[in-house]
Amino acid sequence: MAQDNDKILNRQYADMKRVHYGFSVGVNFQDLKLTNNGYISEDGQAWFADVPNHSPGFCVNVLADLRLSNHFNLRFSPGMYFGNKVVRYFNANAPVDALEPSIKQQRQNVKATYIVVPLELKFSARRHHNIRPYFTGGVMGLYDLSKERPEQMRLKDFDVMLTVGMGCDFYLPFFKLCPEVKFCFGLKNLLETNRPDLQDNPAMEVFTKSLSKVKNSMVVLTFYFE
Repeated sequence: MAQDNDKILNRQYADMKRVHYGFSVGVNFQDLKLTNNGYISEDGQAWFADVPNHSPGFCVNVLADLRLSNHFNLRFSPGMYFGNKVVRYFNANAPVDALEPSIKQQRQNVKATYIVVPLELKFSARRHHNIRPYFTGGVMGLYDLSKERPEQMRLKDFDVMLTVGMGCDFYLPFFKLCPEVKFCFGLKNLLETNRPDLQDNPAMEVFTKSLSKVKNSMVVLTFYFE
């Protein structure tokens, strides 16, 4: 026990500051929850959409942390998320002997450049030597800066997400390193049904009509430096 108590505590008073600042870098894995409605066009096409795999994106944030009590902090961390989702469309009624591949399946790259504004409450357990686990929960507004093109599906620019996360503070001699994993769940239906850009290309409207709802979801792995 004496040896256990003799361990050096790094940054002993770091958690006593009323306000402190930091920054973070990390990766995000973006997804779309697509609700297909089984729409069949006049020429018999029945398209179904899915996101079969996920590719990592990059994120960077700044942080302002307000101490509320010994175990609770309010955290504001605006930043930018960069990512991409690949949506694949499958025509269930495509002829087996169709020679044109686009009749059977198509794909769309949905690139995103988000400005994010998260506001979260952090609950921290008691510190054990130089380690302190925690949980977070809150909301995150985001705005997509990507320029839309007349593709199969178009998404609205603004969304609101609920966030739930967990992480651990590691007290190093000169700063705190805080790896964190966060799960984000979109609240809005992002599907843009008003598509005047497709007036000259009505064959593309079938993809929008085949969907009734599109929602964002995301997993974010972040490393905070505080």
